[in-house]
Amino acid sequence: MLDEIMQNPEHPNIKEMVLRFETKSLRDTRELLQSVGLKEAFQFISDNPHNRLWRLMAEAALERLDFITAEKAFVRGADYQGIQFVKRLKVLDDKLKQKAEVAAYFKNFDQAENIYRDIDRKDLAIDLRMRLGDWFRVVQLLQSGGGDDHLLGKAWNNIGDYYAERYKWASAVQYYAQAKNYERLAHCYYVLEDYNGLEDLIHTLSEGDPLLISIGQKFATVGMSDHAVRAFLKAGDIKAAIDCCITLNQWDVGVKLAGSNEFAQVETLLTKYAQHLLEKQKPLHAVELYRKSNHHIDAAKLLFKLGKESGVKGKFDRAKKLYVIGALEVEKYRKQVLDAKRDGKKTVGRQVLDGLMSDDATTGTTNFMDKSWRGAEAFHFLLLAQRQLFEGYVDAATKTALRLTEYEDILEVRDIFSLIALCAYFNKYFGQCSRAFIKLETLEGAEPTMLENYQNLALSIFTKYPPVDPIAKKKVQCPECRAEIKDWSTQCNECGAKFPACVISGRPLLGERTVQCRVCRHLAYEQEAHTINYCPLCHHYAFSDR
Repeated sequence: MLDEIMQNPEHPNIKEMVLRFETKSLRDTRELLQSVGLKEAFQFISDNPHNRLWRLMAEAALERLDFITAEKAFVRGADYQGIQFVKRLKVLDDKLKQKAEVAAYFKNFDQAENIYRDIDRKDLAIDLRMRLGDWFRVVQLLQSGGGDDHLLGKAWNNIGDYYAERYKWASAVQYYAQAKNYERLAHCYYVLEDYNGLEDLIHTLSEGDPLLISIGQKFATVGMSDHAVRAFLKAGDIKAAIDCCITLNQWDVGVKLAGSNEFAQVETLLTKYAQHLLEKQKPLHAVELYRKSNHHIDAAKLLFKLGKESGVKGKFDRAKKLYVIGALEVEKYRKQVLDAKRDGKKTVGRQVLDGLMSDDATTGTTNFMDKSWRGAEAFHFLLLAQRQLFEGYVDAATKTALRLTEYEDILEVRDIFSLIALCAYFNKYFGQCSRAFIKLETLEGAEPTMLENYQNLALSIFTKYPPVDPIAKKKVQCPECRAEIKDWSTQCNECGAKFPACVISGRPLLGERTVQCRVCRHLAYEQEAHTINYCPLCHHYAFSDR
């Protein structure tokens, strides 16, 4: 046996390795109780007293329902609980009840239950199982008849607790649902990540139920703002719903809730948070914040600023994207104004008008919305001219590049006229090339060495080629006054009419059939639009006949 213990000394099998031997007095007492009787055994134990012997005596007396002897034995053995048990038995008026309680005392629970069932006292059998914590058997007894819905619900709850304590959440859900214990059911759903079940609880609970706050918090912790807001609103806690939107960066919903419930401090908080993002050098996060809170003009202004910075750094493609997104935000703002007017929301309309006036004062312009696409146009035509030049379409590149002179307030002057000079040179429009070099040679703030390089380059070109444009082979008339103009003109010298550019080719629109983008409302030649399916400026599939 010692060898077996040493094979696994840390976890020995106690039941097999340890043997118990009763003492001689204990064996003699058992024999006396079986062969003689309680009186002689009582005398023997009195002569050889021991608490274990008195307990053996009391148990034998209980089996024979001799409560007087049992009580004396418990007193001699100093067993207070045994004394109290005997007192309870004496109170019972039925021998069978006493017998059932004695059987339960000796842990013969099935026997005790059968006795209660035989005397048609299922309620006592249920009470016995409840005291034992055998809630599975309690449910069986209740379902077979007996008890009430309250007891059944209590049983379901305790079975749910049994499974929850063992982390068997799926099983616990079934019993909590039957008990309608929504608080613990919500916890189980949360642990199981069963958010559909958790959402169903929102519909099940009545308005104002405190549990809805807890459910809303659970949804908020996993970022499910819509469900969280729904729970908070049904609970009647508007502030919690707004705080949830702010925490989860759902500013559009938060601002909408704040506006409908007069929580003005949200606007202040939004402004502070946006400023904080800007200080942390996270301007795009601030843009997203403004967009989600429906502050379209603030988002547009920030996007235009970022576009301007990207243009200065030579990141023309990024600059165009930023300007396009900013212009689209202005379009959303325009739609907001129109919707407010159409719906008759005077208060909202007034707020929008105040925002426009404030924006005009800040930017120093009275037509901010009308000029919202100018930045996108500038970088679009700049990129278009470069692409046409590198693809060998020098004439188209020249016409597009000449359009850039309208955007000196957005583009760098050096970039504009450098591109014009380059395109005009390869297109042999030396008159336009000469004008571009004159502008480059007189750039303000340019380094002397750069100006000198421009002068030397111009000298090398125009000593070889006279600064004259070729005679146009094709004559073009102004669509307004019919005066003869050049095919790259952006404005008529006679009547002053301005010609918008085709966003596909960059050519001036001079009366031919055109199509219009439904989003940015820019025009293009119909014959050019057949080659692509989207607007090259805003990149929406939105062309329509004009």
